[in-house]
Amino acid sequence: MKILFIGGTGNISTACSQLALAQGHELWLMHRPGRPGIAGAQEVCCDINNDAETDIRQKLRGHHFDVVVQFIGFTPADVERDLRLFRGRCDQYIFLSSASAYAKPTGFAPTTERTPLVNPRWQYSRDKIAAEQVLIDQADRAEGVTYTIVRPSHTYDSVILIPIGGWTDFTAVDRMRRGLPVIVPGDGTTLWTITHAEDFARGLAGLFKNAAAINQDFQITSDEALTWNEIYRLTAQAAGVDAPKLVHIASELLIAHQPDWEGTLLGDKSHTALFDNTKLKSVVPGFEAKIPFAEGVKQTIAGFDADPSRSAPSAETDAQIERILAAYRRACPA
Repeated sequence: MKILFIGGTGNISTACSQLALAQGHELWLMHRPGRPGIAGAQEVCCDINNDAETDIRQKLRGHHFDVVVQFIGFTPADVERDLRLFRGRCDQYIFLSSASAYAKPTGFAPTTERTPLVNPRWQYSRDKIAAEQVLIDQADRAEGVTYTIVRPSHTYDSVILIPIGGWTDFTAVDRMRRGLPVIVPGDGTTLWTITHAEDFARGLAGLFKNAAAINQDFQITSDEALTWNEIYRLTAQAAGVDAPKLVHIASELLIAHQPDWEGTLLGDKSHTALFDNTKLKSVVPGFEAKIPFAEGVKQTIAGFDADPSRSAPSAETDAQIERILAAYRRACPA
């Protein structure tokens, strides 16, 4: 198949690119000029979010793709632009949405594709929901693009799954190594699903030109759920720290200090996130997430350690954590 990834070199998409190439697909990556590519992939160099559509169309001239995967679309306007660009140029358009779009809390039932999509606390999630709706609304029109919506949840490879001082920031891990406390939102007992990007890639690849995936939505996650305390401790162990100092602070108090954390905490990570992947497994037989977090996080930490520019802590984040901890100690001396 001839496949175009919009993006293709990020935290999730790098593993997807590598798998597509390993499976023998003709892979094209659309990304900004100067971005590092992936060996074996061909390139359409442009900035889809800033370049004129006429210029992008010129670079797409003569191309028809079996599959286009949008890894870096976030808003309805992004999807509307893609529909203008790829209508008639692809057989299947795959949009990466987000499991943060699902309503929370969901009670004790695992999340399925039929869980309502609503998130009043996070604009990011509301934009993803609205972008999905653009695809759904256009599908019945004669010129509609056939689509597949995919919702990942906390997928990792090159990022650290710690809410404060993590992701691309190495500060939380650096503090663990220095014996300093790190902040855990809430009491750390909420169950959370994590998925390695290589596992996600296998699920995504199974949807390419899959007739059962056309105009459908799927969540792609592992079946491994850990408490936040376990996620922190396994991350610490991967960094060579046996007993990290965890300080549990209510999410509401953290948001009072940093209001823009409301979406990612109260709109997402404060709630149990368990997923039922029956729908995906029914159309991608044999799909199974194989990389446990205890192993995957070792690869992630090793990747940071191998690159001094990535493993350098942020003085700004470190100072912010110290300010929050100092305020918490004043409020709760015990």
